[in-house]
Amino acid sequence: MNLSFQRYPIDILIGIIWALILVPVVIYDINETVRIVLGLPAILFIPGYMLIFSLFPAKKTLQGIDIIERIALSFGLSIAIVPLIGLGLNYTPWGIRLIPILSSLVLFIVVMGCISWVRWSKLPSDERFIIDLDITFPENESRLDKALTIILAISILISVVALVYVIVIPKTGERFTEFYILGEDGIADNYPRNMSLDVSETVIVGIVNHEYKLMNYTVEIWAINQSLHYNESIGENETLYHHMWFVDSQDISLEHVPIDIEGPWEPQWERNWSFSINRSGTFKLAFLLFTEQQDSYDKYNDHVAIAEEKMTHAYREVHLWVTVE
Repeated sequence: MNLSFQRYPIDILIGIIWALILVPVVIYDINETVRIVLGLPAILFIPGYMLIFSLFPAKKTLQGIDIIERIALSFGLSIAIVPLIGLGLNYTPWGIRLIPILSSLVLFIVVMGCISWVRWSKLPSDERFIIDLDITFPENESRLDKALTIILAISILISVVALVYVIVIPKTGERFTEFYILGEDGIADNYPRNMSLDVSETVIVGIVNHEYKLMNYTVEIWAINQSLHYNESIGENETLYHHMWFVDSQDISLEHVPIDIEGPWEPQWERNWSFSINRSGTFKLAFLLFTEQQDSYDKYNDHVAIAEEKMTHAYREVHLWVTVE
């Protein structure tokens, strides 16, 4: 069976249509499998193929290359072209974002496809490179050529399958937890700085789990009286804990939330946390986040003996300085 396209470059036409179809698929966030199926060739093969075709529109002659060379060079050039497009976008006002990258990639494919078509049309019909699908090997090919062709085809297939696997199977990125406190207005300002004895103040405490697993957190609030002391023997400042009083705590279980770098940031867990302090003085109000169950503590005892341990083993820590009168 033999299929030959001599009237127009069907491969260039398919590449341009493929790129144009990818635009609405990505913009309207159509099924992820469809995006992967259409997106992979548009990133890994089509840009390089369009460039190679614009440079070598002729068939295998002194001025052209054969189909095997085109395929191999198309993969290699595509891997080089796409990062270069991203590098160029990095120095523009649009930056490296989804829509600018998509627009630039599609524009490159369409422009190079048009150039390829024009150069192909200007060649004599007997010199043009055409897609000639033949499921049998040419009779004049040696066994070595046939073997090399098969090996190259298998190598390309394995590479594509491996790449699809890497993209489709999600990999674990950086594991971390967002832990923050906000003022009552929901912004990083207007925190309570001056408090009255046993009078409640409120802050917003928030947690977002990016640990790729269910996390059981414990949040503790401590009022700490501390000072800095210069240790001459080590030539550094040391923190001296004088008093440490327990204020409040809560246990929270949160599922993993994927990181979305395109959409707006959204909180996962937040609480308007009201607390009071039953002692006067100036304190470091420490909000400590732990990833394991913690003991219960009496609010009226001074727990300075475990201050160093608490501060060292906390997974995350944020604090305010408050004065209680």
